[in-house]
Amino acid sequence: MLTWKTVSYSFIAATLFVVQSQAQDKPTHTKDTLNDVKENVKSGKAVIVDVREPAEWEAGHVAGAIHLPKSQLDDKAKLADLIKKLDKNKIIYTHCKGGGRALTCGELLKKEGYDVRPLKPGYQQLIDSGLEKAK
Repeated sequence: MLTWKTVSYSFIAATLFVVQSQAQDKPTHTKDTLNDVKENVKSGKAVIVDVREPAEWEAGHVAGAIHLPKSQLDDKAKLADLIKKLDKNKIIYTHCKGGGRALTCGELLKKEGYDVRPLKPGYQQLIDSGLEKAK
């Protein structure tokens, strides 16, 4: 027999499940430290993907980074060709200027099966941490 108490507990449990599921789906920045990032890149376990736009890339970028601008990743017709530059066996650290585009692009690449870890630090913070600036 259903009682008000049983229905109430069921409703609360269902609500908590939905809230928890939504929280897990929300994209987050990586917990990897900048030292972890540098070590993973140096060892060949990871690559840095710069999702800033061409003018930002031309103004300066991390040595060895792969340039996949957000505007092009958002274009479904270009996405398939762009991701051919990436190795599914490597960690992909996406970065931009302040972390927002890194999250968005990270989600796009995760849907394609990549181990993506969006970075909160932007380009200048990466350079300041010791990653080499491209010549």
